[in-house]
Amino acid sequence: MEKFDSSVLKNLYKPEHDSHKGQNGKLLLIGGSKLFHAASLWSLQVASRIVDMVFYASIPENNQLVQAAKEEFRNGIVIPRSKIDDYIKEVDCILIGPGLPRESGIEEGDDDTKELTETLLKAYPDKKWVIDGGSLQVISPQVLPKNAIVTPHHMEFEKLFGTAGNENTIVEMAKKYNVVILAKGERDIVASPSESVEISGGNEGMTKGGTGDVLAGLVGALYCKNDAFLAASAGSYINKKAGDSLFTKVGPYFSASDLAFEIPQLMKRLI
Repeated sequence: MEKFDSSVLKNLYKPEHDSHKGQNGKLLLIGGSKLFHAASLWSLQVASRIVDMVFYASIPENNQLVQAAKEEFRNGIVIPRSKIDDYIKEVDCILIGPGLPRESGIEEGDDDTKELTETLLKAYPDKKWVIDGGSLQVISPQVLPKNAIVTPHHMEFEKLFGTAGNENTIVEMAKKYNVVILAKGERDIVASPSESVEISGGNEGMTKGGTGDVLAGLVGALYCKNDAFLAASAGSYINKKAGDSLFTKVGPYFSASDLAFEIPQLMKRLI
């Protein structure tokens, strides 16, 4: 399998100096629960630094947390889950899953993740989707829209596709379901129906909870204005390189929030 060629980063969309608000990407983030309230916030942290607008749809408790942090999250709108359909129509991409509860872990006030995810995927198959976290663990692969990006670690891959994830099966499942798979691990593998690539890098500091949610937010933001394979492979590379950059400064002693803050600085140097 080919190694990732960092020269393709030059193909990533870059905002024009005379562009206007909204022209450089709109992302809808659907995530969070009573148990996993921080996960979607990490995705939000990084995405809001890349695209013009992030619409954030979570449970009321998490919506209130984001409202209270408006000095950090300036370019976005917090919306109730009941208004999701209205905003799906105007965004470039939807990220669903960070912090959504697994089907067996629903508390009072949380949505049924399987019902929520599958209903939306079936209703809007022509939208750009990034599917992560809780959603990956409960849906059927038959509902995956064409050109969706899925971001499983090895256990999520096996649960979603019913087979262990290796180079051959990752490529096979990408072709079978016509999706882009970003299989996370010590080395990430990104596969589309027509191409695949291996991304090395990262370090032991990236085993922290939340680093996968940062990656999902980054990929969702990039997918707003780029094609699926480029968004997934570039997102994987940038995420790992940001972790390596932090490692040179503080060793493995960094958090998911540190990673979210490091990514824009690294992007400025790389792109």
